[in-house]
Amino acid sequence: MTSKRKTNLIGLRKTDYKGRPSTLCQGCGHNSIANQIIQVAYELSIAPHEIIRLSGIGCSSKSPAYFLGMSHGFNSLHGRMPAIGTGALMANHHLRALGVSGDGDTASIGLGQFKHLVRRNVRMVYIVENNGVYGLTKGQFSATADEGQELKYAGRNELPPIDVCMEAIIDGCGFVARSFSGDAKQVRELLKAALSHRGTAVLDIISPCVAFNNMETSTKSYSYGRKHEAPLHDFGWVPPAQEIVIDDHAPGDIRIVELHDGSRIQLRKLEEAYDPTDKAEALQRLLRAQEKLELITGLIYYDESRPSLAEISHLTDTPLAHLDDEQLRPSRDALDQLMVSLM
Repeated sequence: MTSKRKTNLIGLRKTDYKGRPSTLCQGCGHNSIANQIIQVAYELSIAPHEIIRLSGIGCSSKSPAYFLGMSHGFNSLHGRMPAIGTGALMANHHLRALGVSGDGDTASIGLGQFKHLVRRNVRMVYIVENNGVYGLTKGQFSATADEGQELKYAGRNELPPIDVCMEAIIDGCGFVARSFSGDAKQVRELLKAALSHRGTAVLDIISPCVAFNNMETSTKSYSYGRKHEAPLHDFGWVPPAQEIVIDDHAPGDIRIVELHDGSRIQLRKLEEAYDPTDKAEALQRLLRAQEKLELITGLIYYDESRPSLAEISHLTDTPLAHLDDEQLRPSRDALDQLMVSLM
């Protein structure tokens, strides 16, 4: 007899969360991230129709085709994913949004859109699959490329890199994290916590391009990531119904951060003095890492206090997309009063 395939709390198998076969290069870090999204959605028993996948243009923006095949999806114009996501989530703020972008799609053509999405605090998990090059157009430098980096066809990069995490913190993001696609456990736990955040959650994931930017001298390569990754803490996400257990041997090394939905982030400190709720310290730590060419990973900054765009817009509990015409349209009297007020 064959054993029954394991299902989650809503009766779905892990294979139900998969998408189409990947057409990315074998060994691409983007595929690893897609696999972790599949695992997280399965573990959290997320109904596929509750998810909207969003992307722009680039190798990274192809990856939503490779996960959550039964979910809603929209592949937008280059750099314009934040605007599409904002509109979709204003129409239905009950959706969970997973936006997948790249360092070009976010830090170059889409930087203005990215900054305003963060500023408005749209409830979206915004993943930047960061490899420092334009892999889809044969390896030119992106805005996150290392200063002084040399590539065979692109020459030498003379410009300083844009730090996506630094930009997000400055613009008011309340959940900013960095990870490495080769660290599957950390990526999974950060994704779980990000999905529980009330506003924009930015995950800058270093995802090496095996075709154009995987030399040992690049901070976006697999070898560099493995040698130089410096986790700020051991990271764990705890669902609301699970008991919080703190290690009796080292209670001072663990910090519990509660999210708005009752879930918790459990941080086991590796850098004893680091406080992810201190904005100035987070920016200073990123600057020090940039100077040392150090890859710090983990939850860099967290602030649960900012309301989301849906909250400050006082949207009804019923999504706008589900309201009928009578509820959406102002009455004739209301329109007449409005016109009089404008005269």
